[in-house]
Amino acid sequence: MSLRRGKSKLLIESAIDCSLLAVEVYNKPRAPFRVETFITHMIMAWTRAFHAYYHQSIGEKYFYKDKGGRYYIRIDGEKKAWELKTCIDKNKDLDESVKANLTFFIKLRNKIEHHYINKEDIGVIIFGECQSLLNNFEAFVIDNFGEEYALNESLAFALQFSKIRTDLQRQASKNLLSKEVKELKDFIEKYRSSIDDNTFNSQEYSVKLIAIPKISNTNRSDLAVEFVNWNQLSDEEKENYKKIVTIIKEKTLVKEVINTGKLKAAKVVEKVNKKIKGEINQYDHTCLYYIFSIRPTKPSKDPFDTNTKYCHYDEPNNNYLYQKDWVHFIADLINLNVLEKEVWKNLYYSKNTIPIKEYQDKIKKAKQEPVAI
Repeated sequence: MSLRRGKSKLLIESAIDCSLLAVEVYNKPRAPFRVETFITHMIMAWTRAFHAYYHQSIGEKYFYKDKGGRYYIRIDGEKKAWELKTCIDKNKDLDESVKANLTFFIKLRNKIEHHYINKEDIGVIIFGECQSLLNNFEAFVIDNFGEEYALNESLAFALQFSKIRTDLQRQASKNLLSKEVKELKDFIEKYRSSIDDNTFNSQEYSVKLIAIPKISNTNRSDLAVEFVNWNQLSDEEKENYKKIVTIIKEKTLVKEVINTGKLKAAKVVEKVNKKIKGEINQYDHTCLYYIFSIRPTKPSKDPFDTNTKYCHYDEPNNNYLYQKDWVHFIADLINLNVLEKEVWKNLYYSKNTIPIKEYQDKIKKAKQEPVAI
């Protein structure tokens, strides 16, 4: 499309400014509401880009009119232009994966606006969709207005910290259990499940990235960061990349999946009793988690303050769930005679606690001692 001077040019330049601001904020680690601001400004950018496209192709017909041709919707006296959803619906040439990506962000923006949470908590979940939203925008601008409006020369690859599990990120993982974030997470998962596999797996819906350091000998003039266009690879090159992905999948360690493999208190007692001679009951279990301080035992400012090796707080259900390691620990305490039942009951009765590390060491030592024949 040949872009002449006038409203179309102003609209597309404004759209690009919105997108650059969105990226600038997103790439600032300390900027508040990074993800929220990125989504809001990218929706503005897309809306203005569509308006520029329609203004150039069909003129003033992208405003709401009645059957008589009059502008029947006005806001503060100004004609109301099509919102982004209508712009998408009116464009028959838009790729289905691009539509799915845009629709996702329209719905997500509406959800975020009505949730009082730290929006950063979901940023890591939707990174792929965010990158595609930006990539699709640039492709739309170039396809419809020319290479001179490409953004790539204005942008830089965001620097990444090497420590991927900072204290703040650990706290964010805890926050993902909160009711507000869980609602958003459920929406994201439900939306992803609603689209077909071809759309979900496309780079236009969500970019999937694997960061692999370049460790081979390279030319000194080579770029430090290179992006591979999958569509331009040969069959042999694609197979090699698939092998890399397979290696990474096989080496991946599952650090945490919410509630998977977790046990309620009654299940802990049941599993322990299968491993020991005799049995314990719920009261014994209460004594043990109290004296070893693996979870808060009274109203706490931070219910997430648990020994995560053995226990996690599940906020949506207002309950504590236990790890299999806790079952093994209790069973070893009993089977190796490291702690007797009367002792833990007396400690609980007197409201005393003991360091769990000391008893972990005792169990380890008992297991290493030779068995008497």
